[in-house]
Amino acid sequence: MTRELVNAVLIVLGILSAGLGLKGFLLPSGFIDGGVTGVSLLLTTVTGTPLAFWLPVINVPFVFVGNRYLGTSFAVRSALAIGALAAVIALVEYPTVTQDRLLDAVFGGFFLGAGIGLAVRGGAVLDGTEIAALLISKRSTILRVGDVILGFNVVLFLVAMKLLGVEAALYSILTYLTAARTLDFVIHGIEEYTAMTIVSSRSAQIRDKITGVLGRGVTVYRGRGGLTDVEQDILYCVVTRLEIGKIKSIARAIDEGAFIVSHALSDVEGGVVKKTALHIDEKKR
Repeated sequence: MTRELVNAVLIVLGILSAGLGLKGFLLPSGFIDGGVTGVSLLLTTVTGTPLAFWLPVINVPFVFVGNRYLGTSFAVRSALAIGALAAVIALVEYPTVTQDRLLDAVFGGFFLGAGIGLAVRGGAVLDGTEIAALLISKRSTILRVGDVILGFNVVLFLVAMKLLGVEAALYSILTYLTAARTLDFVIHGIEEYTAMTIVSSRSAQIRDKITGVLGRGVTVYRGRGGLTDVEQDILYCVVTRLEIGKIKSIARAIDEGAFIVSHALSDVEGGVVKKTALHIDEKKR
C-alpha cells in the first residue's frame, strides 16, 4: 500500500507537470515534442482537434501492448495516467507563461520531460513510444531502444518541417532535447551510477579504504598484465557520479600510478546501491 501510494503521488505530480509543459508553453507556441506526444501535438496543430482527444487515442495501442508484455498493473497505471493527463489538459486552466518562443521551447520541454519522468518513477508512462521501442528492439538483433526512438523522431521532425515550417520544427527539436535530458535526470537523478575499474599493485589498501570510508561494495578480480605478465588484483565498484572524484582521490593517495577506468551504467540493482527508477529501498551485499 505504501509503495502504491508513493507511485500515485509521483504520477499525479507528473501529470500536473506535463500539463503545464503542454498547455502553458507548447500548445500556445505551436511547438511539438518527440514520440507519441509529439505526434498528438502535431495532429492538434494540423487538424485543430483538441490535444485531449489525440493523446489517449494515439496511446491506446501502446497501452494494450504494454498490458501483454509488461504486466496488467503497469498498463492500468499507464491508462489511468494518460486519461488523467487528457482530462487535465481539457479542464484545467494553465496560464500562458511567456510570449518568448525560445523560453516556450526550453521550459515546455523541461516541464513535459519532468512530468514523464515522474510518471515513470511511479510505474507508468505518459508517452507510449518507449514501449514500442523496447518491443521492437527485443525482436531485432540490430536495432536498440535508442535507435528506434531516434529513427521515429527523425521522421517526425522531418514531417514537422514540412507542415509547421523549418523554424517551428527547429524550436521543437530544442523542446525534445530539453525534455529528453530532463527525463533522464528525473529518472536517474544525481545518483546516476558509474562503474569504476581500478588496477593497482596496492589494491588491498584501496579496497579497504573504499569499503571503509564510502561503504561501497568492491568486487575483486584476479588479473595479469599483458606486458608485464605480473598477476595482481583488479577492483570493480559501482558508485554515484558524486563519488567518482572521491574514489579517484582515494586511489591516487595510495597509488599515484593506479590505472582507473570509468563508464556510465544504464541500470543497477542490488548490492550496496539503490534502484533509482521504481525501487526506493537500499539493499546491502
